[in-house]
Amino acid sequence: MKKLSAILILFSFLFFGANSKSPVEVEMITNYGKIVLRLYDETPLHRDNFIKLVDQGTYDSLLFHRVIKGFMIQAGDTKSKNASDTVALGGSDLNYQVPAEIHPNLFHKKGVLAAARTGNAARASSSTQFYIVQGIIHTDSSLDHNQGRINKMLARHYAVNDPDLKPLLDSLESVRTKKDSLQIKMLNDSLQVIVDGYDKFDAYKIPESHRQVYKEIGGTPHLDQNYTIYGEVISGLEVVDAIAAVETKKPDRPITEVRILSMRLISR
Repeated sequence: MKKLSAILILFSFLFFGANSKSPVEVEMITNYGKIVLRLYDETPLHRDNFIKLVDQGTYDSLLFHRVIKGFMIQAGDTKSKNASDTVALGGSDLNYQVPAEIHPNLFHKKGVLAAARTGNAARASSSTQFYIVQGIIHTDSSLDHNQGRINKMLARHYAVNDPDLKPLLDSLESVRTKKDSLQIKMLNDSLQVIVDGYDKFDAYKIPESHRQVYKEIGGTPHLDQNYTIYGEVISGLEVVDAIAAVETKKPDRPITEVRILSMRLISR
């Protein structure tokens, strides 16, 4: 019996060990140093999209075009590779979006990798643009405030996806197409009143375990549950801090270029 048990243990180790998948890691070389990212398996669509883009060299030579100290550093605008310092950046990516993968256990602690997006109703992510969180250290009071901000964004999300509000939203889209500024303002005001009082969703409460992390290492909690997080920095947080500290001009673009020199997969 003992011999059989030992054989079964050895078989399990050989079979499952050989077939277990280690986390995907990506090395990003910037002109400020090296950052190593680990991608999350909980967000496979974003993970696989990022792997594809890294393999294709999409990110090589792109700029960190938006940098806000105490918040995040953002890159991935596909037109930033050869952009002059006067060109507006932040509006370009590849011609598709990645469906949202928002999980309650993933939150905006310092160092996480997350997907930028437009204000679309589905919360779908940009195909290429991403940000790395720097954030700040929080207190219980600031976390309570940010919890309110999270729920305001969630209220808007659920409201604009509420079938009962479709006539109002269709009317708003129509007047936007016609560029009727007076009607746009009137309907926007009506929508905002509804959003302010909207409660047909489960209000979010920041878990205590997340609060402790925010109080110890920091982050940007007001983005939780509204943007897809799909990885984190496992080496090079000092590089993130160095980039976040650069001098910027409007609209949050570094005066001196911060560039991704290359990205490569170091495990998959």
